[in-house]
Parts: sequence; C-alpha cells; structure tokens
Amino acid sequence: MMRALVKHPDGPGLAMEDVPVPDPGPDEVLIRVHTTGICGTDLHIYEWDEWAQATVPAPMTVGHEFSGHIAGIGVNVGGFEVGELVSAEGHVVCGKCRNCLAGRRHLCKEPKGLGVNIPGAFADYVVVPKQNVWRHIDGLDPEIGALFDPFGNAVHTALAFPVLGEDVLITGAGPIGVMAAAVAAHSGARNVVVTDINEYRLALALRMGATRAVDPTKTDLKALQGELGMTEGFDVALEMSGAPAAMDDILANTIHGAKVALLGIPAEAYAIDWSRVIFNMLTIRGIYGREMYDTWYKMNVLIQSGVDISPVISHRFPAASYEDAFEAARSGEAAKVLIRWAD
Repeated sequence: MMRALVKHPDGPGLAMEDVPVPDPGPDEVLIRVHTTGICGTDLHIYEWDEWAQATVPAPMTVGHEFSGHIAGIGVNVGGFEVGELVSAEGHVVCGKCRNCLAGRRHLCKEPKGLGVNIPGAFADYVVVPKQNVWRHIDGLDPEIGALFDPFGNAVHTALAFPVLGEDVLITGAGPIGVMAAAVAAHSGARNVVVTDINEYRLALALRMGATRAVDPTKTDLKALQGELGMTEGFDVALEMSGAPAAMDDILANTIHGAKVALLGIPAEAYAIDWSRVIFNMLTIRGIYGREMYDTWYKMNVLIQSGVDISPVISHRFPAASYEDAFEAARSGEAAKVLIRWAD
C-alpha cells in the first residue's frame, strides 16, 4: 500500500488515503515520487469547481508536476534503469490521430492529463507510459526536476517567437510568467517587462531577471516604454494571466507586426478589439502544454547554460502537511509550492 491524495466527488478538498501501489504494465514505468508541485489546475480540483466536476473522474489520485526515481519497469520497456531520476510529460496522447501520426504529439486531438483524467503523482508511486518518461541530466536537484512541467509551459511560450534583441512584455507574474521572464532574458531579449497586480509576484519577477516589474493599474506602460528607450512598443508579448485587461494592455502597447503568445486561460469568454489586431497585423498564437519533446530538450539546455529557476520555489512541505501546502498555494503570497514525498 502507499499514501495518495485522492479527490472524491463529494465537495472541496483532498483526502490522504492508503491505496494499492500500482503495477506497471508491459509498456509502463513505475516511479517512486520524490517531490511534487501544486499547479493552478490542482487548485481547481481541490476547490472542486464546475470545470473540475466535469473533468475529473473522481475518486482518483491527482497531481501531475513531479520528479522521482524509477522503481519498476514493464517487460517491454528499454532504455531506462531502476534508480534514475525522471519526470514525465503529463499529456498522454492517443497516438492515433492525424497530429500524433505526423509527429505533432503536442497537438493530439484527445490527450489525457496525468492527475486530471488518469491517476496522478500526489502519491508515493505513480505509473506512466514509457513514452512519457523524461530522464533528467546527471546531478539535477529533484526539486528542479519537479518544476519541469510548468517550466516547460514557460519555455514553450517564451520561445514561441524569436526574442533576441526584442522588447518583451509579459502579462501575469505567476510561477510560469516569472520563469518565462528568466528564459526571455537569458535568450537575449533587450527588455523584459512583467505586469501584475500582486506585489509579491512582481518582486519575484525582478529576481528572475525582469528588467522592470510593474502594476499596470499604477504605472503607465507608455511612459515606461520611454524610460526604457523604446519608441514604438513591445515586439513580443506573452499573455500569462487570462485577464481581459491584460489583453487590452498588449493591444495598446505592441508595435505593428508584433507577435503575441497566449498561455493564460480566461475564466470566461471576453471581447477583443479585432480591428486593432487586423490593422496592426499582429500574429497571435495559442500555447498549451509543451512540445513533445523539443521543449524538454530546450529545458535541459537552459538549465545547463545557467538559467536558475529555483527562486520560484517559495514553500516546501512534507506530504503529511498537504493541507498547509494547499493553503499556502491559495494565499496569493506564494509562487511554487512543493510537497516532498520521499527522503
């Protein structure tokens, strides 16, 4: 038996329960979980909102951001060894749709989410398909390994368009937004400006390499452009918040022909000034998850070349204190909250 955080369908919260250790199938890998991270998706599941109720087949073990060591290997699995530090791509693709067959697995028609649609990693052990296992570079801290899922979102978004020599606007200073700031700065952006209304997160954005981090309700972005020597606007914008006001700020502060990557998920549909998009000839690209597995290779290179994402870790809790961990994650005074499962 093992410990697992289980989501039941009877209301908010999670329950720590003893459940059977899963057996890896012929094409699966059993992983002893070391560290997990709490994601915004996990908060939706914890609060059992309308989206979670319609999506999660409760009761089920949840959680998808993790690192751990291989503990068992299916009979058809090669190339891995027991004891290796790994994480996993959390989107389990169908392998049958047009995009999967064409090698564009991140565009799978019907992916299943680890810890969302299938049993997840908030547990002592998790089983994942062999094609989803990612072996980490030697010497990587398991805490950093547990960040590769959200770090991948940041890398995918920040590198959706070339940023070398460009002025980059990032709206939303959550963990993914501030990691995207680190990536953009490391990749040669001239200025990286991050906006948010949370002072704690703005301070973190500066630590992560942002040129400036401002509250757009208090700082005029046009005036800020002048202070930074910009004459026409931002070349690239990364929308990480899902807030309608953030999109308004992007449309008002980008150059003609700007590139806009959207990762933030709106709580509901909102209006956009499409005439401005058309007349300014903007390119808008939606971003979801990570490219399999180009983004993972890029993460390795970025870590090896000096990008430090450790400041995004604000809290650490043992598994027994999971309630405190979720309370911290919901407080607004936290970045990435980690839960430790193994020594």
